[in-house]
Amino acid sequence: MDNCCHSDKTRVRSEEELRKLCNRLSRIEGQVRGLREMLQRDVYCTDILVQVSAVNAALNSFSKELLSEHLRTCVAEGIRRGDDEVIDELVGVLQKLMK
Repeated sequence: MDNCCHSDKTRVRSEEELRKLCNRLSRIEGQVRGLREMLQRDVYCTDILVQVSAVNAALNSFSKELLSEHLRTCVAEGIRRGDDEVIDELVGVLQKLMK
């Protein structure tokens, strides 16, 4: 099933994939709110920085999951169609992720 539509850059996701990704983002939102609360409570800098590291790790985990799905669907389908643009797009995204 072709879930990608590269002409307008949309992606239809399964209910399970959408639920898993949204749950991850909800947890990350909670972590970021927790950071603000720590700051407002005058929590010690290093304690906040440890939590910032946890948020970064959670965002990286989200990115890895999304990238994995992208490779399995959009990129694989593009390659099967002979669409070399999908490879160029992937290279560009990887360069941004690796900054």
